[in-house]
Amino acid sequence: MGRGSRKAAVVGVALSDCGRADDATPYALHAQAARRALADAGLDRAVVDGFASAGLGTLAPVEVAEYLGLRPTWVDSTSVGGATWEVMAAHAADAIAAGHANAVLLVYGSTARADIRAGRRTGTLSFGARGPLQFEAPYGHTLIAKYAMAARRHMIEYGTTIEQLAQVAVQARANAALNPEAMFRDPVTVDDVLSGPMVADPFTRLHCCLRSDGGAAVLLAAEEYVRDCRTAPVRILGTGEHVSHAAMSEWPDFTVSPAAVSGRLAFERAGVTPADIDFAEIYDAFTYMTLVTLEDLGFCVKGEGGAFVEEGRLLVRGGELPVNTDGGGLSAQHPGMRGLFLLVEAVRQLRGEAGERQVRTRDGGLPRLGVASGTGGWFCSSGTVVLARD
Repeated sequence: MGRGSRKAAVVGVALSDCGRADDATPYALHAQAARRALADAGLDRAVVDGFASAGLGTLAPVEVAEYLGLRPTWVDSTSVGGATWEVMAAHAADAIAAGHANAVLLVYGSTARADIRAGRRTGTLSFGARGPLQFEAPYGHTLIAKYAMAARRHMIEYGTTIEQLAQVAVQARANAALNPEAMFRDPVTVDDVLSGPMVADPFTRLHCCLRSDGGAAVLLAAEEYVRDCRTAPVRILGTGEHVSHAAMSEWPDFTVSPAAVSGRLAFERAGVTPADIDFAEIYDAFTYMTLVTLEDLGFCVKGEGGAFVEEGRLLVRGGELPVNTDGGGLSAQHPGMRGLFLLVEAVRQLRGEAGERQVRTRDGGLPRLGVASGTGGWFCSSGTVVLARD
């Protein structure tokens, strides 16, 4: 985790108002989530000397820190898409271990849904046509088409079926039904998923994440601050990060995500194996992301993800490995770079604060180990964090 000896723990987590926030600004959602995370920890803003933010402002995170009234002496603006926050959590833990920061606040907020509704922006079809992307953009290679091509490759290579991919959406929605904060909670069936409008073959609408507003915040602190917190600490045991490619032509294998590297590193550094994990929070902008990440983290053999998910293993209630326990980006919320929401949900599960969707071990106890794995771009980057309850 770093060369220093201090341990880092997550001591505060929170979400801002999520779902539909037509009257809020992204800055307001950042502030709301940050205030709630500090209140969750029971710590004053004055203890925060480290700050991490990405995705907002001309000089992110300078503008957001100013808006929050912070003057940090350690800062991180790493931006690798949806994996940003797992990578930032790793950097923050290392900074705390090395003595470069005492308390680091990670915060995110977005009005992605409201902006489209108000005409302030359009849907994200492409990240642009500069650099290596210039060789793909002229062919209409949209963002979702990249994910769809990867899913189709997996289907061809391993016989994965569209019904198996649909099961990911069905089970995510079943988990969301237990989450009062989820944007969509009504049950869906495999037939519902398959009969929806086509977005990018093989993905129909319910194979794709929703678009929402919302924010999240996570506060990490050095071990000497833990005794002053109102919450039980959740330790960061191990982390891993990896970047794979920018251009699809440089991706060696569409069926292997960068989580294959970040996950291996995180588990090795944590001193645990996938078999030890009680639940997983996985970035799920599309159903295929969940399936292939489960394989690459080692929860099942490569190519067997389809068979793994179709047996209800992802369910909070009765599932062998509950995945995306809040409903994930497919059903709970997805305001953009959703990786920070994975960490919030993982911590809530480990602290036993998840209400109806609380994961229980076979003996009825609280989970001890969880993993959060974020993916950025079109499987371009990955960050994986193993967390533990004391």
